[in-house]
Amino acid sequence: MDDHQDDLSNNKTTNFHFYSDKFPFCSDSDEDSANGVHFRTNLSFNDASSNYQKTPRIFDRFDNSSSSEDEGDISSSSSYQRRLDYMLQFLDRKLSISTSSDQPLPEFVAAGGGTGIFKLPARAPVHPNRPPSLEIRPHPLRETQVGRFLRNILCVNDNDNGPQLWAGTECGVRVWDLNIDDMYGGQAEDGELEEEGTVRYWESAQVESATMCIVGDGGSRALWTGHKDGRIRCWKMMDFFGSFRNGFQEVLAWQAHHGPVLSIVVSSYGDIWSGSEGGAIKIWPWEAVEKSLSLTIGERNLAALLIERSYIDLRSQVTLNGAAYSNIFTSDVKYMLSDNSGAKVWSAGFQSFALWDACTRELLKVFNIDGQIENASLDAFMEDEMRTKSISVSKEKAHNSFNFFQRSRNAILGAADAVRRAAVKGSFGEDNRRTEALVSTVDGMIWTGCANGLLVQWDGNGNRLRDFQHHSFAVQCFCTIGERIWVGYISGAVQVLDLNGNLLGEWAAHSSPVIDLAIGGGYVFTLANHGGIRGWNITSPGPLDNIFRTELAGKEFLYTKLENLKILAGTWNVAQGRATSDSIISWLGSAATDVDIVVVGLQEVEMGAGFLAMSAAKETMGFEGSSVGQWWLDMIGKTLDEGFTFSRVGSRQLAGLLISVWVRNNIRGHVGDVDVAAVPCGLGRAIGNKGAVGLRMRVYGRVMCFVNCHFAAHLEAVNRRNADFDHVYRTMVFSRPSNLLNAASGMVLYLSLSSLLAFLLLFFARVNCLLLPFIFFVAAGVSSAIQMLRVTNAMGINPVEGMPELSEADMVVFLGDFNYRLGGISYDEARDFVSQRCFDWLKEKDQLRVEMEAGNVFQGMREGYIGFPPSYKFEKHQPGLAGYDSGEKKRIPAWCDRILYRDNRSALASTCSLDCPVVSSIVQYEACMDVTDSDHKPVRCILSVEIARVDELVRRQVFGEIIRSNEKIKRFRDELSKVPETIVSTNNIILQNQDPSILRITNKSKMNRALFEMCCEGLATIKEDGQASNHCPRGGFGFPQWLQVNPAAGIIEPDHIAEISIRREDYHTLEEFVDGVSRNCWCEDARDKEVMLLVTVRGSCTTETKRHRIRLRYSITGKITHKNPNSDNSSPLQSNLLHRSDFQKLSGSCDVADHLRNLHSP
Repeated sequence: MDDHQDDLSNNKTTNFHFYSDKFPFCSDSDEDSANGVHFRTNLSFNDASSNYQKTPRIFDRFDNSSSSEDEGDISSSSSYQRRLDYMLQFLDRKLSISTSSDQPLPEFVAAGGGTGIFKLPARAPVHPNRPPSLEIRPHPLRETQVGRFLRNILCVNDNDNGPQLWAGTECGVRVWDLNIDDMYGGQAEDGELEEEGTVRYWESAQVESATMCIVGDGGSRALWTGHKDGRIRCWKMMDFFGSFRNGFQEVLAWQAHHGPVLSIVVSSYGDIWSGSEGGAIKIWPWEAVEKSLSLTIGERNLAALLIERSYIDLRSQVTLNGAAYSNIFTSDVKYMLSDNSGAKVWSAGFQSFALWDACTRELLKVFNIDGQIENASLDAFMEDEMRTKSISVSKEKAHNSFNFFQRSRNAILGAADAVRRAAVKGSFGEDNRRTEALVSTVDGMIWTGCANGLLVQWDGNGNRLRDFQHHSFAVQCFCTIGERIWVGYISGAVQVLDLNGNLLGEWAAHSSPVIDLAIGGGYVFTLANHGGIRGWNITSPGPLDNIFRTELAGKEFLYTKLENLKILAGTWNVAQGRATSDSIISWLGSAATDVDIVVVGLQEVEMGAGFLAMSAAKETMGFEGSSVGQWWLDMIGKTLDEGFTFSRVGSRQLAGLLISVWVRNNIRGHVGDVDVAAVPCGLGRAIGNKGAVGLRMRVYGRVMCFVNCHFAAHLEAVNRRNADFDHVYRTMVFSRPSNLLNAASGMVLYLSLSSLLAFLLLFFARVNCLLLPFIFFVAAGVSSAIQMLRVTNAMGINPVEGMPELSEADMVVFLGDFNYRLGGISYDEARDFVSQRCFDWLKEKDQLRVEMEAGNVFQGMREGYIGFPPSYKFEKHQPGLAGYDSGEKKRIPAWCDRILYRDNRSALASTCSLDCPVVSSIVQYEACMDVTDSDHKPVRCILSVEIARVDELVRRQVFGEIIRSNEKIKRFRDELSKVPETIVSTNNIILQNQDPSILRITNKSKMNRALFEMCCEGLATIKEDGQASNHCPRGGFGFPQWLQVNPAAGIIEPDHIAEISIRREDYHTLEEFVDGVSRNCWCEDARDKEVMLLVTVRGSCTTETKRHRIRLRYSITGKITHKNPNSDNSSPLQSNLLHRSDFQKLSGSCDVADHLRNLHSP
């Protein structure tokens, strides 16, 4: 479903909480951001020196592509022309100027609509229950994404070119430039843009397998992706200029695992850790990575071989207290996390965790999801399985007295109920508590999310502290920014928490699961399972949201685009016959010349007890359709010139019911996300002799559902027909993911065997027809079980709790043989009125019209004026009104075959707009009286449909203009982006022994917390003359293994001081690994070292930062001396500290190596 049309009235999952007192403005900062719209990070440095000569970066030798000119500005004339067109359309609507030549028919509207499950889905230009969002990639059609689905996203900040949004796909990677020009107006040149409304992107050349995980390092301008084929690929961050647009290649690739790379992280020492199936964990040391990346492009093969063979295999390395923990190497390493503040690495499966020392690579701890240290020798799962088998055997003995067929049916229904209950819990055993996501926060805590929605907080040592339950659906992903934690759920909801677990805000971000989150450019980006990407302001929920909402809603006419199309809907009860080509042309062919979509519903395509039993059995196996149904599809397709004029987008058959939809080729690119469904209403609500089949699809971003029905027969069965409709409306489920059936594989096997039983019974029924009742008995049980599975599975992901899926559609069309008759009238009276064409009087006797007026059925739906004779019942092959049933039963003529619909209109809205995006009218409603192939006449209806949709490119431009022009927004953004002023105690440190030096960071703000992180960005050797050699960049991570910084991240309260211990670790031996085995050991270089530490400081909720640079020298020889004549501090630690220099602004963190080249000793 289109995310613009998520339910606006849902109070549970889309409730938007806003607590303004939780977000005070940073009013005491001494710096504002450059302006209100520039989202690139503003950097301030407390630097040790300046004016350095630029040195090559780590990629400069490897990548030989050179750039010349920046891309020229893309002309926006076309977008302004669009705005003009939309404004003219808006004026036409306001002036009620209609350009259509078709005059709509009068319509009858049923009572009971607008309330309960028949309440219209609320639509609006801007969702009132969530913050306004920026559409980076609008919801793409599923059919266009086969082999190209997005799996994960990551934001990496490059201070030369700004933040970049990377996405791993099934065939490579994709990159978006998050500068303001692209985000708020960027579009590809003609012929380049493949996805309408998407921000301009760059795409790599296709790779052989899907991207499973991704990690990046802005300091090294590098990203690593893990793939399904076991390879790891390294990519260079984009420069966004040059001659190429798409098809860029990876820098480096190597075979990492035999199975898929499930997880990947970069540790605080710069090493690459990756996890795979069966507990496999491998490490690629930073030294090997650095050496490989420093080779030239011509040495790429050598570089790949070098890094591929340098891995450390933890499977053969890990022991703890002399006992190998083999159990941690049996479950898949689904998730990995680098705790940079504690210099640890977490690895996790669904039910357990392992904690590693990032420096020594030793296993520190193994514990389960309850925080208990694992050392059990017996697999709990095996115990549960044995216990289940024992119970199953005892139950089997207890029920031997039951009749065979009764026992089979009860077992099937009981099994289905067990699956349903297990699915509601989240599947078998403790699977509902499995870990689904991990994240580390700036205060050193670790958060995990579970399949049951539980959020668990751990300390850095793996001790479980507390848990929170704010949502009942599975957690899918985390991200953090400052003091906020963002959580994405399988329901499509997003929550924002503070570091104490308090809920700050909650809303429905997408109409499908949120599978990944990323932060960059002032936004939190959410990736939905359908591939759509939205950006949310990092301050949301906050005071800016209402301003944006009001401004965007007021400019709706600038970005609203109207589309017009016609739909031909036809229904026919074919009475198990096959029509002539002329009959199909008379029914559909003559009316399809001027329509865009053709919907066909057939009833009684094929009937009979044997066919119905086999159909029910086939449904349990996931098969549907028949040769007769295919014949009808082929004949109708031939009539519609399928392949040249129309394309069939989907069909569904349930026993004798068949629905299919064809779309004209010129709008095929705007139609997709096709799903089908079936609801049996026959014996036990399981057999398809009565029931409904449905098809749902998106057209111009709006959801349309078409439902073909065949309800209970006979004059007196009015209540049964009403109940059939209610059952269909409430239980029709279109979304049918396969994960539930995969999880319940044992149950599927059982149901399959039961289906085989039905087939065997059918075989024996050919010998003895008395077995047919038993066939229906067993088949009904199987079909009911499958239906329960499907409904239960759909309940698990439906974001609108308690609302049927049909209620969420923008337009619903019901067609079929509803079987409502004429009541209170005799056969002869009805024939007389029909011959006199007194249809208005007859309609007063129409059971359907009476029930609709009473609000008992088809609540809120519309039907066009009936100007044609009753379509039932006729003698076959007898033309004219004389063909009505004249046999012994003399069934009273009736309008059994009907077509009804509802759109977005309510009593208060009738014009098409984003508040009421689908408005329809009936321009033709008639029966084809000249067709005589069945006892029913085919009926057709032509609807003229107007659709309002959002032009995402124009909307983004309007969004950017609001940011630039609204003074209140600019003021708020300036205040929110301020970084508390901080002071470091020194910017020069000398370590001469293992005594720690203390670095103090003071937060001068009186109101706001300061968040800090430390990393090492440069490493050099001090030469004999006391000067440092060229600094080797360490990227955004990568402390040397001899250096310990604790804590490396944290929070400083207002007017408080944080103390960071910096000490030399006793680590002298280096090992070189080849193919996972240590081959060489040598003593570490004994020369004096110099590193450059960066302290990055930010506010509680902003991407704006200030940075202090601290030069640290590690003396082994004792030759390094310090100069600090003004120091009179008597503290023994102070002897290792040098004086603090003032702030100095530099261009960015990734230029560290450039500014360090000529760094001199003090």
